Order: sequence, then C-alpha cells, then structure tokens
Amino acid sequence: MAHLLGLQEYLDEFYNISILDQALSSKQPWVFHLHNHRIVKATVTENLKYDIKVKIEGKGEELLPKVNIKLVYPQELSESVRPLLKMDKKVKDLGLEPILAPGKRYHVKNKSLFPLMKEKKVVFMTLLEGEIVRGVIAGFSRYEITVNLKDGTPITVLRHSIYDLRDKIGRCFLKSFQDKSRDWEQSELFAESSSGRQGPEEAKKKGNYSGR
Repeated sequence: MAHLLGLQEYLDEFYNISILDQALSSKQPWVFHLHNHRIVKATVTENLKYDIKVKIEGKGEELLPKVNIKLVYPQELSESVRPLLKMDKKVKDLGLEPILAPGKRYHVKNKSLFPLMKEKKVVFMTLLEGEIVRGVIAGFSRYEITVNLKDGTPITVLRHSIYDLRDKIGRCFLKSFQDKSRDWEQSELFAESSSGRQGPEEAKKKGNYSGR
C-alpha cells in the first residue's frame, strides 16, 4: 500500500495537539486575528469544543467561535509578525465569510503538508480575507498549521481559514488540485512496496534511482 514514510507516526504524535490548549495553559496574552479584520489581544480562560473563552485586554470576557479565528500567536511576537503579513487585495475584496460547512472549505491534505514540512519548502498561504502567510511549515495538526515566517517567527493558522496554498513557483496544494496531481507521489518519502512499485527513497537505497 502506498504511503509516506513517517506520516502516520507524525500524526499519531501530533495530530490531536492544539495551539489553543497551549494558549490556555500559558496563562499569557495571545494575539488572535479574527474575521472582519478584527485583531484582539486576549488570555484564553477556557477551550471549549466550538468556542474559546477569552479575557480581552481592556474589554473583559468574550466567547470567540473557533471558526472566526484565522491565525494566532503569542503577544510577545506581535512586533515581529505584523510586518511579515501581506495582503492579497483581490481576495480581500471578495468579502468571504467564515465557511461553516467543513465539506465546503478549502482543504489541504495531510499527504501534501507532510512532504512540504519535511522538505522545508517555502509556501504562500492565503487566508479567506486575503492575508498572505509566507514561510516554512513547522508543524500541523487536525485543525491547525504552524508556519515559521521569514525571520523564523512561528504563527499558527487555523485550517478552516485557508483560501489557497502554493509554493514559490505557484504550484497549488489544495485538495481539489492535489486529488488529481498527487504531488506527494514525487516526494522522496513516498513508498508503495506492496505492489512492487518503488518510491524515490526506496529506489535510492537500492541504487535504482537516477534523480530524474
């Protein structure tokens, strides 16, 4: 059966980890980029199934629906993050709302994320309201993708807020495109032993891989 070497082990260890749990346990203020281009500095007081309870600086407590959260990072990183977030005006002008139905979201397969992360490829992630996150994927879980920005600063994007994901040459990594192109099969991590087909990494080990 075809698989990516190390993917299942990675998912077993990290897939159910959430940055929101980390924010809760830190008891420190974090920055939340919300829909309608709202940015709040808040301390998480409770992580519920569909919402988080926060205490916003200067405003008191509020219940934030998770689907409204686009990205998050510790407040101490805010001065580093702000200059590195760009905007795609064409996407911004679309006026896209949060996508409530999971089946209608712009999904990215774990099979696509894992090679991008392992190979440290620079990606450009465009969010529903036009923000562009440029950097290297540092990790991902069921609902989140962490990206190290140009200077190494980590921020976490909520997967439901993604509109597009491309590499430096413009190759699309959304599920709708990758279901056909299957770029992960070109990764050195790809293996399909049971059918007799060798992935690039297996072929290298046996001396049968030319690199082309």
